[in-house]
Amino acid sequence: MPNIKNNNPFSYKKTWSLFSEYLRPQISRVVLLTILLFSSIGLALLNPQIVRYYLDSAQSGAQLDMLLRAAALFMGLAIFRQLVNVAVTYVGEKVAWTSTNNLRADLALHCLKLDMSFHKKYKPGELIERVDGDVNQLANFFSQLVIRLGGNLLLVIGVLLILGWHDWRLGALIALIALIGGLLLYELNKLSVPRWQMVREVEAKLFGFLEEWLNGTEDIRTCGAESYILLRLYHALRSRYQKVLSAMHIQVLVADLPLGVFALAYSTAHVFGYTLLRNGAITIGGVYLIFYYIDLMKGPLWEILRQVEDLQRAAASINRITELRQIQPKISSERGLSFPQGPLQVKFNQVSFYYEDEQEKNVLESISFHLEHGKVLGLLGRTGSGKSTLTKLLFRFHDVTGGSIQLGYKTDDDNEPTLIDIRHTDQDSLREKIGLVTQDVQLFHTTVRQNLTLFDNSISDEHILKAIDAVGLDTWFSQLPYGLDTKLESTEGGLSAGEAQLLAFARVFLEDPGLIILDEASSRLDPATERRIEKAVDLLLSNRTAIIIAHRLETVQRADEILILEDGKIAEYGTRADLVKDSDSLFSRLLKTGLDEAMA
Repeated sequence: MPNIKNNNPFSYKKTWSLFSEYLRPQISRVVLLTILLFSSIGLALLNPQIVRYYLDSAQSGAQLDMLLRAAALFMGLAIFRQLVNVAVTYVGEKVAWTSTNNLRADLALHCLKLDMSFHKKYKPGELIERVDGDVNQLANFFSQLVIRLGGNLLLVIGVLLILGWHDWRLGALIALIALIGGLLLYELNKLSVPRWQMVREVEAKLFGFLEEWLNGTEDIRTCGAESYILLRLYHALRSRYQKVLSAMHIQVLVADLPLGVFALAYSTAHVFGYTLLRNGAITIGGVYLIFYYIDLMKGPLWEILRQVEDLQRAAASINRITELRQIQPKISSERGLSFPQGPLQVKFNQVSFYYEDEQEKNVLESISFHLEHGKVLGLLGRTGSGKSTLTKLLFRFHDVTGGSIQLGYKTDDDNEPTLIDIRHTDQDSLREKIGLVTQDVQLFHTTVRQNLTLFDNSISDEHILKAIDAVGLDTWFSQLPYGLDTKLESTEGGLSAGEAQLLAFARVFLEDPGLIILDEASSRLDPATERRIEKAVDLLLSNRTAIIIAHRLETVQRADEILILEDGKIAEYGTRADLVKDSDSLFSRLLKTGLDEAMA
């Protein structure tokens, strides 16, 4: 898998590609923003001409009403320019938030579609920093950065042209000074971009560490590992400090550059302004214009400086975002091959699997079994024997590294089942036909309806209420103040661990899959709640194929077949009835010694 790290300098191709992709849908706003910005620039160049006219008119003894009209025009244009700037800020923020929110959504969806090997490598905190932190760096870039940068450059060029119109030597000398400053900024930019990108990388790792630490607070305190965690945090913060310091060293040079540029510009203005005034080439208003326009350049040049800094940080984020978007899932989905309603067959043919970073060790090795339609398989084994990995392969969270997995179904006109290698199926259709209930239930901060349907608005309320009754949640549901519209994050809609487990069963009822996997789903239930769910499980398994992963003996009582894994290999496989009759079978010995104790 490609590495997200990239220390390449600023790429105009990447920048323009991202810029155009997310601003194209807002072209009308972008055009309006451009018009407003250039209007502001035009007003900035126009207003000093009014001041020059005022000064020259006053010196020549013009009438008071002419001076008052000039003053009123100056004030009116100044107020109008401020209104234009307010409009620029509003439209720019609208463009920025729309673009960055769309980019966040696209990046989040892209990460969700990537293989589990990617999510195993990168911690959630690190991905949050990439999806949100990097995009935050682009907010100003999308709203005004490029347009303002171009506008300020045009303003500087306009000032230089006006100065050159007064005296070509003055204009040429100021232009030379600005050009030297621009070239120095360009060279410093090439040094600064990789350093800011390294800062973003270190910050992403820091967020990943904080997420890991916060999730493991209880274990850290129990094991007395606070000192170790603080030492790791110290090293992470020190690394961030060193990278920021390295980037700021270059930034200090960039910040000091305009001081020398303007010192030269003002010196030149004093010499040329005095000479031209003494020779009668310009008026006092013309001298004012020279100093005003040089001073006017100070704002744009300082703003260009800040924009170059933003562009440097944006470039680092753009590189990282582009690299992330270029990572493609290794598990492909073939359109057209899907499964009909009804129970599914499951066939493992010499399946082997290892994780990408642990190729020397097989998690599963030569696993073969055939589970018929409507049958229940009890899957047993110690922790780490490969039980959960087997179910992940069925969902194609990973692809097998050896052998094949097939799912089969029967048609009305054919007694022989149709078997399809899951690598040749549509992933969405595959996962719709497999229901999963684990001991950890993910609840969303939304309504009961959305939690049960998983945001599928096509499911009717009547169907939802039937599922609630089937799993025994009717008493809990009757106490909700707003029924299906009750939000689960509120105290009124609170769920106990057992009720949350029952809600997960209701979700599967609504999905109506052909294959159900119960991954130690009842391990956290108290006996009373487990009795409530027994009837729901019976209904759930009716006319469906099921795989039950369990540590408890009672859980596999309804299994038709038993498969026992040990170190990723099949230790025993057969029908439950035959294994019970065989006193020498491993399953019989487990029944005698107690399943919980033997599987511990």
